[in-house]
Amino acid sequence: MAPSRYRTAEVDGFKVFYREAGNPNAPKLLLLHGFPTSSHMFRDLIPLLAGGFHMVAPDLPGFGMSDMPSRAAFDYTFDNIARVIERFTEVIGFDRFALYVFDYGAPTGFRLAVSHPERVTAVISQNGNAYEEGLSDGWTPIRAYWEDPSLANREALRAFLTPETTHWQYTAGVPEPAAVSPDGQNLDNHYLVRPGADEVQLDLFGDYKSNVALYPKFQDYFRTHKPPFLAVWGRNDPFFLPPGAEAFKRDIPDAVVRFFDTGHFALETHAAEIADAIRDFLK
Repeated sequence: MAPSRYRTAEVDGFKVFYREAGNPNAPKLLLLHGFPTSSHMFRDLIPLLAGGFHMVAPDLPGFGMSDMPSRAAFDYTFDNIARVIERFTEVIGFDRFALYVFDYGAPTGFRLAVSHPERVTAVISQNGNAYEEGLSDGWTPIRAYWEDPSLANREALRAFLTPETTHWQYTAGVPEPAAVSPDGQNLDNHYLVRPGADEVQLDLFGDYKSNVALYPKFQDYFRTHKPPFLAVWGRNDPFFLPPGAEAFKRDIPDAVVRFFDTGHFALETHAAEIADAIRDFLK
């Protein structure tokens, strides 16, 4: 197994932390994490695939060990996060790559693909949604904030930032919760309690509506460019439902959809199985 390296890139004055592994001459794979985690979520997957791929997993702006500038200095929107990550790929020389997207990483990565389809060789979506039917009722309080961005609706979303909710996100839908390591969720909670992190996350909850508004554009990209596509999905995800995974086949008929008996953070329990699916898909 190829060892990982832990680096920081300077991206137009913005420091982006990232994990890197594999031979730089091998096919490239860009891994984009979601809420509330960081590149740490790929700690088990990277060693399993690094023998065949050059892998890079950045922490998104405001997450993990990447910079979290003040809200006065940086507008926390998914458009801006995608711009930083796009520039990050240019700075480190990731010119053509397959995308692995999860949760928030999906609208980030899909923006990259829409902006530069020639750079994306394939897409792997692990519980990364692009269809309305993939959104569960768990989004109801967040949708309420989209429709009425009142202080009361914003404050109601703080329940998503508690350690109890983080634990629930990791274990909901997992047949054996004791199989889920506490390490990832404890690290996520550490980052969530940094001064100002709560307001950053509430801003992103509000801006998630921009991702839903872009679903038609993402779907047009899928229909037009038909990238090789693999969906690896925790079927018991309380946020992103299986119909969202199946919907990719509507726009990419050759898409491969694989379901696993687990929840939102499928890599916590099925990293080996997902690595096997990716190797079969990308070979």
